[in-house]
Amino acid sequence: MSVLALQLAGPLQSWGASSRFARRTTESAPTKSGVIGMLASASGVERGDDARLAELAALRFGVRVDQPGTRLRDYQSAQHFDTDESMPLSERFYLADAVFVAAVEGSAPLIARLAEAVRAPAFLPYLGRRSCPPARPLDLPDGLSVHDEGDLDTVLARLPWQASDWYQRRQRQQPAVDLAVLTEIPQGGDGPGTPARGDTLRDQPLSFDPRHRRHGLRTVHAGTVTVPNPHGRPRTASAAVPAHDPTGHLDIA
Repeated sequence: MSVLALQLAGPLQSWGASSRFARRTTESAPTKSGVIGMLASASGVERGDDARLAELAALRFGVRVDQPGTRLRDYQSAQHFDTDESMPLSERFYLADAVFVAAVEGSAPLIARLAEAVRAPAFLPYLGRRSCPPARPLDLPDGLSVHDEGDLDTVLARLPWQASDWYQRRQRQQPAVDLAVLTEIPQGGDGPGTPARGDTLRDQPLSFDPRHRRHGLRTVHAGTVTVPNPHGRPRTASAAVPAHDPTGHLDIA
């Protein structure tokens, strides 16, 4: 098995899992349906090709929150294309200045094909919505995107911190930082006869066909990993503060 790791960074991101009607929310981290959709788009998979989608949806998925960003709310108005009537005012939620490392685990040939597709995508990628282009290449620098050794959990734990330099410098008093990690629990739990433990999300893609778009439930485990801070500096021991007597200058018998 191999692992493909991607960096997802941009001015705005939006990863909806339960958006309905005029209120379009975002999760605090990329969804599996969003990332699988991005990989399918890069590979040139048509929306109605459920067979090829099923191959990608079977990949195990995980995400690390390197920079959580700030949640924003926007109001949008629109007019109907045919009737020119005003559409209902909608709320759109985004994550600003966020950085994530998303990873998928699968067979080595499939991971290799996806890595090539990410480098030369058939359709341009976006971070959840078309209005959210990435600010960096999806490929991790220094050839760290494809890993043929170690599982998804190991890769997410050992990859360098991908947060922006200004964000890393803000944490410079910490030589190492704890990062939240959300990993998919394989169907069947941690072992034979052991139920899956974790939260459930309805973001398992079943079909992207606009006529019958469907998503299933999957189980997610929330944890943390500790990674070094390249801008961290050890704390120096402060000089001892001399004792201070506020009445020392008074001549008190």
